[in-house]
Parts: sequence; C-alpha cells; structure tokens
Amino acid sequence: MSDLQTTLPQLDATHFQSPDAAALRHATPSIHAPRIALLYGSLRPRSFSRLLTEEAARLLQAMGAETRIFNPTGLPLPDDAPDTHPKVQELRELVLWSEGMVWTSPERHGAMTGILKSQVDWIPLSSGAVRPTQGKTLAVMQVSGGSQSFNAVNQMRVLGRWMRMLTIPNQSSVAKAFMEFGDDDRMKPSSYYERVVDVMEELVKFTLLTRDVSPYLVDRYSERKESAEKLAKRVNQRSI
Repeated sequence: MSDLQTTLPQLDATHFQSPDAAALRHATPSIHAPRIALLYGSLRPRSFSRLLTEEAARLLQAMGAETRIFNPTGLPLPDDAPDTHPKVQELRELVLWSEGMVWTSPERHGAMTGILKSQVDWIPLSSGAVRPTQGKTLAVMQVSGGSQSFNAVNQMRVLGRWMRMLTIPNQSSVAKAFMEFGDDDRMKPSSYYERVVDVMEELVKFTLLTRDVSPYLVDRYSERKESAEKLAKRVNQRSI
C-alpha cells in the first residue's frame, strides 16, 4: 500500500481494488429463466413498435427467457403525478423484477418518442440503496416509416448508458415498418427479422453471462469512497 501511495498520491488506497477474475469465477450461477422486461414507444392502435416488441418477446421465450411487456397506456407524464400512481408503480416493479430490458421506439422527428422517454424518466437512477437499472442488460430497436436510420437507437444507447445499463453491441432498425408486418400483425421473413433474432439471441447471452456478476461489474472506486465517507459522517454525528 505504501508503494501505491507513492506512485498514486491522489488515490485513496483504502478503497482501491485491482480487478480480479476470481471474483467472477466464484459467482453462484442462477438457474431460473432470464427475466426480460420490454418497453415500446407508441400508443397507436396498430403500433409497429408494439408489434416488433411482441415479436421480440416470442423470440425471447423460444430462447428460454421469461418476458413481460409494459403497456404505457395510462402512464402519466413525468412529474405530472406522484410516484405512487398505479402505472408508475407497475413500471418500477417490472424494472426491479427484470435482469435485462428491450426498448423499442418509433423514430419521430428524427428521435425516439416522448412516450418511450417518459417511461425511462419514471425509472429512478437510485431508490434508497437500490439502483433499479444498474448492471442490467439492454437491447435497443427502432421502427421507421421511411428509409432506414439509426437516430432513435443511437439516442436510446446514450440513455441506456446514463441509466448505467450494459447495452449490447447489436441493434435493430426496421425501415418502412408498415411493409414488414402482415395482416396477422406478425413480422414477415426478411433480413430485418433475422437481425431481430440476432439481437434477442445476443441479449439472452449477455444476460446469462452478466446477471450473476453485475454487482461486481458495476462496483466503482468513487462510489465505495463516497459510501465510506457518508458512513463516517453519520457515525461522527451520532457521537456528538
């Protein structure tokens, strides 16, 4: 420790930890099905983001995952209702239940929809000692009415990083979505469909790989130091 203090004097050596692969190997593997929550970003009667979400859920179930889709109908705007609102509680309970998530949004005016963003805005970064989304996996998808673009998925990636999620590398962008679903509301065979299969497969793999070690993966020096300082402050206040 003395050598560390000499070479890195600005570091608090008490809370410094060198990453150790043994901590990953010793994690107890879960045996239950991966739990995936799915959000979509449109309230239209025939919402293509919802249809794509339902298709993703079918694929996830075929891959052995347990899925739950959140219906945003009735969810109030952020700050327009107390967080005790039933739909807010339903959403937050779903996030706590999940080990991974899928966010699917239409691209509207070159961006994700406010409906998708409002759902994420209702999810707190921290609730007491619990961080509801931290360390959980995330897959992002979008549907477009015109040519293919990636504005919505790119925005959702930024949002996922802000929510401290492990966003997988693969993603799906379905162009001219109205042409990709049949009258039965099922997605037609296409390269777009195959990409959705790839994304869901990757999401399940990443969830299986990380769900038992996510507390270790997102454990941070700065937060360990901050927690210790807060604890010391509380102890000092009690002793006065």
